[in-house]
Amino acid sequence: GDIVLKGIDLTIHENEFVTLLGPSGCGKTTILRILGGFDSPTSGKVDFKGQDLIALPSFKREINTVFQKYALFPHLNVFDNIAFGLRMKKINEEEVQQRVTRMLKMIKLEEFAKRKIDSLSGGQQQR
Repeated sequence: GDIVLKGIDLTIHENEFVTLLGPSGCGKTTILRILGGFDSPTSGKVDFKGQDLIALPSFKREINTVFQKYALFPHLNVFDNIAFGLRMKKINEEEVQQRVTRMLKMIKLEEFAKRKIDSLSGGQQQR
């Protein structure tokens, strides 16, 4: 295959925001997919807080991906969409309730917990 990324050395400091800009096909999405655990590099390493990210499954990484197309279940309400991953990991229900409630407050959607996904605006769905 083609070499998509070569000689990439990227350092992002805590609380720093970074924008990846470039023409189509230059590797922006590939970098994000590697960081998120959706792809693996054929060589090199990816360190995050001194830990090798490549060795960690995506669900154990402290990195999240916000998709351009919302990856939500239309048949579940807001609360259950957020809880889905925790329940798949077999987290006990009391902890699921606490974590989801905390997340809803953090993203200012606590009053939308029982609403269906299609009742939210695009921006609310992305949160």
